[in-house]
Amino acid sequence: MIQKRLTTFLLVILLVVAIGTLGYYLLFQGQARFIDCLYMTVISITSVGYGEVLNVSSSIPAQIFTMGLITFGMGFILYAISSITALLIEGELSGVRRRRRMNKKIDRLTGHIILVGGGETGRPLADELIISGEEVVIIEQEPERLAMCLEGRHLLHIEGDPTDDANLEKAGILSAKGVVIALPQDKDTLYVTMTARMMNKDLRIVAQVSDPKIEPKLRMAGADSIVAPHTIGALRMASEMIRPAAVDFLDQMLRSEQGPLRIHELPIVQGSPLSGKRLCQTDLRQEYDLLVLGLKHEDAITFNPKASTTLTTGMTLVVMGKIEEIQRLQSRVSSLV
Repeated sequence: MIQKRLTTFLLVILLVVAIGTLGYYLLFQGQARFIDCLYMTVISITSVGYGEVLNVSSSIPAQIFTMGLITFGMGFILYAISSITALLIEGELSGVRRRRRMNKKIDRLTGHIILVGGGETGRPLADELIISGEEVVIIEQEPERLAMCLEGRHLLHIEGDPTDDANLEKAGILSAKGVVIALPQDKDTLYVTMTARMMNKDLRIVAQVSDPKIEPKLRMAGADSIVAPHTIGALRMASEMIRPAAVDFLDQMLRSEQGPLRIHELPIVQGSPLSGKRLCQTDLRQEYDLLVLGLKHEDAITFNPKASTTLTTGMTLVVMGKIEEIQRLQSRVSSLV
């Protein structure tokens, strides 16, 4: 909106100058040089008072035209310039106010996820985190990559160097529950991983890596999970070739018309109302329409657990269902703990 108004005012200024220049050129029947006509127009509407390069005093029509140009042209120019100045100042002040409001919102966040790196990877990452009901704060240094990640959306973000500790603090790393690092350079990923782990010992850190040789160093730096996009892409292509129906099922699950379906985890914590119950005694299927796919206990994973399985503290259920139903169950369980 501001850019459109600035363009309009600039066009008004150019229009006044063009009318003045053409007017002098026609009044002197094309005998005056174009640059002299332009010069007369500029010194008239700016009222600088330099000498005439065209003999305006000898021509009554030229004098009348000059008076009109000074009266109306200078008025238009002053209005346009003052409006442009006001727009620039207003835009700068509104940007400062917007930044302050965003910083206050970030300061109030707890249990959010920090996405380090925007661009082509950051946008779908942010989309999936938001669909899954997570609060997200993005850190990106390059304006183009940040714009690609935001693209018309009002997401909380920090525009700055993610390797700067101050920007991690601004993003609320001390109160965050996780950091996803999607930077193009592995050395930056390694540095941010190490810094994030030092700043918050309880964070879950997921890092993207291009060179598999860096994985051991990332583990030592504190990464909980490491994702190699090239490897994931290769596995996806193999699955498309071997089991296309299964891949299509998963894709349709993500874009279901019945609402976003996701595979999610549900930890059984101390005091959980699910603890001590057999799987068949829970109301996961009847009330929440959740399908239990698996059960993780310690390092062992059981696929399609039996209905007679007793749930105990420390187990984690892997369920599939609508995001809102999963969130509703998590809210109920946490409120009863």
